[in-house]
Amino acid sequence: MLPAHSTFLGGTPTPTRRTPPTPRRRPFSISSSSPPFDPLTTFGRLLWGRSLPPTPLISLARSSWSSAWHLMMRQLAPSTPSGSYSRPSSPFPSVPAHYLTSRPLHLHLYAAFPCPWAHRALLVRALRSLESLIPVSLVVPGRDGLWEFESPDYPGGCRTLRDVYALRPGGYDGRSTVPMLWDSDLRDVICNESYGIVEFFNAIDSGGDDLAPDHLRRQIEHWNAIVYPKINNGVYRCGFAQSQEAYDAAASELFAAMDAIEEHLSSSRYLCGDTLTLADVCLFTTLIRFDLVYNVLFRCTKKKLVEYPNLHGYTRDIYQMPKVADTCHFGAIVDSYYGTLFPLNPSGIRPLLPDSASEAELLSKPHNRESLSSTRRDLLPQAA
Repeated sequence: MLPAHSTFLGGTPTPTRRTPPTPRRRPFSISSSSPPFDPLTTFGRLLWGRSLPPTPLISLARSSWSSAWHLMMRQLAPSTPSGSYSRPSSPFPSVPAHYLTSRPLHLHLYAAFPCPWAHRALLVRALRSLESLIPVSLVVPGRDGLWEFESPDYPGGCRTLRDVYALRPGGYDGRSTVPMLWDSDLRDVICNESYGIVEFFNAIDSGGDDLAPDHLRRQIEHWNAIVYPKINNGVYRCGFAQSQEAYDAAASELFAAMDAIEEHLSSSRYLCGDTLTLADVCLFTTLIRFDLVYNVLFRCTKKKLVEYPNLHGYTRDIYQMPKVADTCHFGAIVDSYYGTLFPLNPSGIRPLLPDSASEAELLSKPHNRESLSSTRRDLLPQAA
């Protein structure tokens, strides 16, 4: 019998050679699902594998990022030595008195939908029916941090708001902010302080409702002294705080003021009773942005506006007034805050939020605040 490993050829046994199997190669292909080559990731894996970077590198990155963040924040939001946000004053704080009697006015408003300060001017312009008397040009935030026009500006033909400011006699090298009231004849800035502009708009004889009647001026001043530092500017003091202590103080004041106003609005339709005033306008333009951006991006997280029944009903009440909704552009608000405030959101990622239609639908729900109009309010409310 022949061995199992032999064959018989012409009587002589010959060993059988086994050919090793040829290895099967995986076909080469470029797949759309293959991850792109990342040189930084590859270099990192060569140095420390798949584990975290070494502690010294983490410490260096943390220190470098912190230094860069503080540098950018100082440019975006000047602060005190304690890290509290310090809002720069406006170089053109009020409209000269002679404009109240000048006709025609030749004034032009520059504004932006995302900005709460510019929103004040747009809102009073609408409520006072000044659209035909005060034309407006709208700017949008550019990637370089400047306000720019989507098409060349009328009447100046400029590309950015900075270019408009630079047209004034002697030029201009300060902050180019909105809102800004411009004299088209003199080619000069008249006012770029939001409250100065809304006071001027309210004083123009337009036939619209007076938003600062004489008998309510003391109450308006009282509420402005609470709303501006603790809420209007308070949300920015939270978002732009550069120390934990500064943030804690700002957040505490913000929510204490909101709690106090929530209580006040349980028996008062508006801040000053039955009449909508400039104080309400100033509060509204912050509240309308609260849940969309300030609660998330500015870390005003203790409560949302929707968790305040009276404040949210009050916001819906004002939103449903004629012309008000036309001044509220939620998509522009969200895109601007999350897309342009790089130090607060360096990734530029926009969180999943209700779309504009959903937000408008929520604000259009019944508020039933008309029932408060007959309540007596003889006493000036206490400060928060």
